[in-house]
Amino acid sequence: MERLETINFYLLDKAIRTYRMYSQKKLKENGYKITVDQWLIIKVLMENPGVSQQEIAEKVFKDNASVTRIIELLVKSKYLHRKVNPKDRRTSILTVTPEGEDIIEKVQSLVLQNRKIAQTGLTLEELENLNATLKKIIKNCQSTS
Repeated sequence: MERLETINFYLLDKAIRTYRMYSQKKLKENGYKITVDQWLIIKVLMENPGVSQQEIAEKVFKDNASVTRIIELLVKSKYLHRKVNPKDRRTSILTVTPEGEDIIEKVQSLVLQNRKIAQTGLTLEELENLNATLKKIIKNCQSTS
């Protein structure tokens, strides 16, 4: 029977989870009161203005209930503004506030530093191969579902 440490997808998941824990620790150590998931949601909204909450959930790989909770915290922290959509009162229009843009800008250098540390010892070619491989896996799984 194969050992967990030899399964590519186990290692991939472990790498992602380890990186997220490391990133969250660095955010906290540097005095930022934002989580990795909150950062992701703000980034999605900055890059995709007017995106629906369902689309946010898909982009950050979270269920709708988790995204709802995170958005609520971001609104309370004044990083997001939420108003009722006049065209469909069941939905909200979310916008990033100046405070939200500011926290993303402040955290950006730390995000880049975290990535640099995580990728230490990897060549550009290795990173390009990794990206190509991951894109193939994604395509394979999407085309069969």
